[in-house]
Amino acid sequence: MSTSRRHFLKTTAAAGSIAAVASPAIAADSGKKLRLAAIGVGGSRGRYNRGGNIARSAAKYAEMVAVCDVDDLHTQEFNDAFAGKLNTYRDYREMLEKEKPDVVTIGTPDHWHVPIAIAALRSGADVYCEKPLTLTIDEGKQIRKVVEQTGRVFQVGTQQRSSKSLFLTAVAMVHCGMLGENVNAYLAIGGAPDDGPFETENPPEDLDWDRWVGPAPEAGYCEQRRRMFRWFFEYSGGKMTDWGAHHIDIAQWALAPGEDGPIKVAGSGKFTKHVPSDFNWNAFFAGDAALPNGYNTATEFHIDLTFASGSLISVNHHYKREGDNVDFSNGILFEGDKGRIFVNRGKLEGRPVDQLTDEDRKTLDEKIVELCHGKEPGNHMGNFFACIEDRSKPISDVWSHHRTMTSCHLCNIALMLGRELKWDPKSEQFVDDEQANALMTRKSRDKFA
Repeated sequence: MSTSRRHFLKTTAAAGSIAAVASPAIAADSGKKLRLAAIGVGGSRGRYNRGGNIARSAAKYAEMVAVCDVDDLHTQEFNDAFAGKLNTYRDYREMLEKEKPDVVTIGTPDHWHVPIAIAALRSGADVYCEKPLTLTIDEGKQIRKVVEQTGRVFQVGTQQRSSKSLFLTAVAMVHCGMLGENVNAYLAIGGAPDDGPFETENPPEDLDWDRWVGPAPEAGYCEQRRRMFRWFFEYSGGKMTDWGAHHIDIAQWALAPGEDGPIKVAGSGKFTKHVPSDFNWNAFFAGDAALPNGYNTATEFHIDLTFASGSLISVNHHYKREGDNVDFSNGILFEGDKGRIFVNRGKLEGRPVDQLTDEDRKTLDEKIVELCHGKEPGNHMGNFFACIEDRSKPISDVWSHHRTMTSCHLCNIALMLGRELKWDPKSEQFVDDEQANALMTRKSRDKFA
């Protein structure tokens, strides 16, 4: 692996200028005023993960000046697309201090999102960060406070909020009463693998593995931890914070726009084969218990989030209702006393959709603009830069996303403890439950705290 990676670094330098010519949309433009820097541009989905994609998308609106990644291969690949003109870094703190960028994109693994975002905000930058924003509930409180203190524009990469024909229309239909009263949402977000245990090995020579692990517990290198980090609680939250960050977000936006969050979470599920049934998660996150070197997030689950209004969001790895022609593995079913609609990234369907009149569609268009804070929907990155220009709230702001991620984390904590939990959304604390409250935060390694 190391030999092939070094060979790639040696043989792609010349190809960089060709890539820049072939992709003019991502070439640095010295005429653009905002200075842009990318932190985290490779990882779990091949040569580029979302980090590289979002950074290249942002480069259409600003001048890319620097890239930071703990993997020299990813840094080289990304820099080559800009004709090798970018300043390169491994340490984001050094980059922020030297470059002082106006805008920063963050596409690292999840456990690094908040520490880097806080540093970028305090450096004076506006920030676009990949979802899920937080690893814990406490991190959401931290990042919300820093955004309020700095007044910077912060957009989260939940692109479903910018999908006019699908998710925005579904949310608007609920808000406009087109499904009637007593609307609930039933979600399917998929399960997770339970592979492992895995053998550890020496990391590639051009990867700073210790910095990749960062604030998470020290761990030996294996490709699965790096590429498939979402299935390790040390770095992410499984499907609950992966697809849940999208679908729970849309469901809460539709059902409970004026509420701070649910008041109760209850359900059942199971973890991978590496997690004992009586495992002490509090001890694990405190560093006093260990698990085999394998995936450890939930593989199956059926969790209900109940709100003070009585609304219900049912979160499932797969949703099926016997005898009612309901069976899906990914999407959201909104159901009220006047009908139901189903939405995912491929379709929006249901009798209420089929029965929309021209007047209904006009009403929905007006509601959608309202949901987008007066801006036209459709371009998530464009919305971010438009909000930078007029210093307004973006479509996926830190307040709404913290609320979404709180619900995602509540689901995982309920699974870890195996019991119903009561939540106070005003104080952001579990009610009379020290064990649950202790799971709202994590211990960071000293040198990265």
